[in-house]
Amino acid sequence: MCFHASVVTPKGKVEERFNRAFKPGVDFDPLYHTSGFAHEELPVVGNENQIQLASWGLIPRWVKSLEDALKIRNQTLNARSETVFEKPSFRSAISEGRCLVPVTGFFEWRTVGKHKFPYHISHKEEEIFSLAGITEEWLNKETGEVMQTVSILTTAANPLMQIIHNEKLRMPVIIDRHREEEWIDPSLQQKQIELFFEPSKAPMIAKSISKLITSNTNTNVSDILTPHNYPEVEAILDSELLNEKPKEKPKIIQDSLFGS
Repeated sequence: MCFHASVVTPKGKVEERFNRAFKPGVDFDPLYHTSGFAHEELPVVGNENQIQLASWGLIPRWVKSLEDALKIRNQTLNARSETVFEKPSFRSAISEGRCLVPVTGFFEWRTVGKHKFPYHISHKEEEIFSLAGITEEWLNKETGEVMQTVSILTTAANPLMQIIHNEKLRMPVIIDRHREEEWIDPSLQQKQIELFFEPSKAPMIAKSISKLITSNTNTNVSDILTPHNYPEVEAILDSELLNEKPKEKPKIIQDSLFGS
């Protein structure tokens, strides 16, 4: 799944990349690391001509109370692409609220024995790239406050993510740059939308990082992205690759799992 992300770019650079300005009055500071369970606000790009901020964890419009809203958003950080049209929490948003979630990377853990090792995954060719999101507004009827909320779609893991996220075998849906405007086109029908749900073939870089990300201290710091190699994991990876037939080796894994 995808519960951790980074957006390490200033506001102006996000605006330049998507050729849109942030909604007036919106402030955005770069995020070295944010966890979905903290429900911080992520930038989202919809079919309107501006960038908004949305709290991570979609709250469907039909949720009545704040108590229920706070409960459901922990369960809607991600939306499985295979069932997104079936789930009551997502049916409206996938049809009417598709958006781009700009990131500079996301985080996942590789399991080796009883231990988990964190990785930061970024795009090899794009400093900022887009995850497929769905967004919806929720009205708190007690206060009159309107919250913009977002969920990130996931799909089956590609070869790189099968090595890293080797228990769940999932990854976020990544929207290729040349198809970003198509994804947020409100006229798309279900069969057209489902064509975006394939595991990404984009060239990605995955680097192991320190376990600072799991500490109880502030993890929204630049040190969180410093590469950190684990010899025990490298030894296992080398053994796995040596046991594969050469034609089956995913080159992106060899080149980028521990390299630049």
